[in-house]
Amino acid sequence: MKMIIVIVKDHEADKLTQALTAENFRVTRVASTGGFLRSGVATLLIGVEDGDVDSAIRVLKNGLGEGKPGEKRATLFVVPVERFEQV
Repeated sequence: MKMIIVIVKDHEADKLTQALTAENFRVTRVASTGGFLRSGVATLLIGVEDGDVDSAIRVLKNGLGEGKPGEKRATLFVVPVERFEQV
């Protein structure tokens, strides 16, 4: 299992959350601040099976759509999950 951590501008988070849930990915959204001028950002936490990582990233990229050339609109990390439980 992997955890995808995505940091996006706050105004991008709703459409990404909707796109991910439409594809049956579960998403937790955490409000956060960071970057230049401490602008509003959101951190999305997406737990996926190893084989679904590429699909989730594809949904994220499609959800962001086209931007300006060279513009970075999201930062994402894929980290291994050693243990997963629901209690």
